[in-house]
Amino acid sequence: MRKLMLIAIAIAIVSLAIAGAVAAKTVTVTITKNGYVPKAVTIAVGDAVQFTNSDTVAHEIVFKPTTGLPCVPNPLVLQPTQSATCTFRAADKFAYSDPNVKGNTFRGTVTVGSAPSPPAADTLTLAVKPQLIVYGGRVTLTGTLSNQKVGENVDLLATPCGQVAATKLTTVQTTTGGAFSAVVRSLKNTVYTVKVKNTTSPTVAVKVRPRLRLRKLAPHRYSLRVFAAASFAGRYGTFQRYNGTLGRWVKVRRVLLRANSTGVAPTVISSVAFRSSIRARLRIRVVLPQLQVGSCYRPGRSNVILS
Repeated sequence: MRKLMLIAIAIAIVSLAIAGAVAAKTVTVTITKNGYVPKAVTIAVGDAVQFTNSDTVAHEIVFKPTTGLPCVPNPLVLQPTQSATCTFRAADKFAYSDPNVKGNTFRGTVTVGSAPSPPAADTLTLAVKPQLIVYGGRVTLTGTLSNQKVGENVDLLATPCGQVAATKLTTVQTTTGGAFSAVVRSLKNTVYTVKVKNTTSPTVAVKVRPRLRLRKLAPHRYSLRVFAAASFAGRYGTFQRYNGTLGRWVKVRRVLLRANSTGVAPTVISSVAFRSSIRARLRIRVVLPQLQVGSCYRPGRSNVILS
């Protein structure tokens, strides 16, 4: 087993060396009796230049600057038919010449450009409208994939209140410009995110109010039905009337919600029938404050009717 592991490590090292060699490029400059051919070359950081002396006399090569420039052999004195290689580790413009030859015949340049930047990682945006809905309502999630590709699969993930891990709701595809859109129904406070391969968007949150429906059954008699994905039996709603003089809603009484068996999953209905002796033709409603709805919903309020 140990021998197999050593072989695997050796293969990996050789593979990395081969990959590095493939990635780097070597450019050849020939030294002739009339000078360098070509006189100017452009390469990238990590590339090399091989100088080959095809003249009948020896030539020396001196670089300015010399930073980030290892050459083999060093100093660069090449006899006829000999070669030498310089690897360029820094971006710069390197001038070189043969100091033993007068004039400009034996002068050249190597321009080294910066190494190409790695491609930027893809990003995903995500927005939701509206951010607050009443139970049973829908929200629209929209966003964009930064590479702007069309036809990419976008997984929509949701984490409803009370759930630890996200679950996939659906998959949509990107359209023109990398845009995507999905319409979903939120049953309680929910956090959404989207994912394309290994790229995940920031999260967005949707808040949900329970749906309250207030009805007048007869003079001084009313009913309230609360629709949500959880029971509110045993919770109290606050019956209110609008005081025009004060310009605000005032409490009339509390009403205790009870279980109702008519809800169809995932909807749970809690309801109550109650009496109130307030005079007729007043604007009335029922509210469920935060303390009564708990952490998975926002406070709810019913429709407004006349007493």
